[in-house]
Amino acid sequence: MAELPELIILAGQMDKELSSKEFQQGELRQEKSLNLTADEFIQKIKGKKVIKVYNKGKWIFIQLSDDYHLLLNLGMGADILYHEPGADLPEEYQCLFQFTDGSSFSCKFWWIGRAELLQDEELPQHKATKDIAISPLDAEFTTEHFRELCGARSQIKNLILNQKKIGGIGNVYIHDILFRAKIHPKKVANTLETCKVDKLHDMIQENLKNAIEIGGLAYEKDFYGQNNGFDRDYFLVAYKEGEPCPKCGGTIEKIKTGSTSSYICPHCQEL
Repeated sequence: MAELPELIILAGQMDKELSSKEFQQGELRQEKSLNLTADEFIQKIKGKKVIKVYNKGKWIFIQLSDDYHLLLNLGMGADILYHEPGADLPEEYQCLFQFTDGSSFSCKFWWIGRAELLQDEELPQHKATKDIAISPLDAEFTTEHFRELCGARSQIKNLILNQKKIGGIGNVYIHDILFRAKIHPKKVANTLETCKVDKLHDMIQENLKNAIEIGGLAYEKDFYGQNNGFDRDYFLVAYKEGEPCPKCGGTIEKIKTGSTSSYICPHCQEL
């Protein structure tokens, strides 16, 4: 499942390739993935030009001319792929958007993906995205801002995964973030020492930036259909149950944390 690094990479590639392109036609095969009927969707998007592409949390926002946005949510995973003019198209996809220059991009949602076309004036009321918090890589995500968030009485992992508090982090990168900060995922946020909070803030940013530099998760395709470089070898404790801790040599454990599982070193991350 794509998280912030993959979404930032994908949005950047889409912005580079699609800027100023004009929608000509499309094929929408699964109406349950849309907010409009397929015919209405195509009629409304036809003739609109791409202004820019960016991400908000785990959503891709494609700003269009005529005060519209095309929003994409990858759900539990998706292949969003660019196709040069004349290129062979994949057999499977839910959405295909074609441009006047002959290029196109397709969306194959693995599970519960979405494509929504909205007028700009609808965005402030869009239920799925209106409350998404700032990204941990935004300039506004300062240590002071994070200290305020950590004044909550929720468990620290739940706080970080809450998209209304921090936008874009999911249950992939969080394990190593907490391990590097030496914090147990069940630790209550407002019981953390200030130095621990500041360390955690730095680890969040360092881990995400590192993942972007490497190219994102190896099992996620980018806009060009390439698998990237962040594979299992880059993880420290995540998905390594039963293996030795890279710091102390103790055994990495998998524990239940609410509705998710967590990978920890019980010696380095005491509760």
